[in-house]
Amino acid sequence: MSEAGKANLRIDRLLVYLRFARTRSAARAMIEDGSLRLNRQHVQRVSETVAIGDVLTLMVGNEVLVIEVCDLPSRRLSPAGARSQYRELDP
Repeated sequence: MSEAGKANLRIDRLLVYLRFARTRSAARAMIEDGSLRLNRQHVQRVSETVAIGDVLTLMVGNEVLVIEVCDLPSRRLSPAGARSQYRELDP
C-alpha cells in the first residue's frame, strides 16, 4: 500500500499484465525509450508505482494511447480481461 492507503503495482508489471508489453524486459525498454508517461510525467524508473485512477500515456504501434487505470490485476490477463482493467481516454 502506498502512503495514501491505495493499492499500487510496479509499472513494468502493469504493462505486462495489461498486455502492452510481452515481458518485463520489453516494458523496461518502453520506459527507457521515454515513450511512457504517468500522470503527464515521463516515467524514469521501472519501479515507479501505478495506482487506480492514474493516467498512462504510451505508444502502441504508431498511435498514442491514453488510458486510465480502473483496476490493478494480480497476473497477466487475457486480452479481453486486460481491456476491462482500464478505460481509454481521448488523447
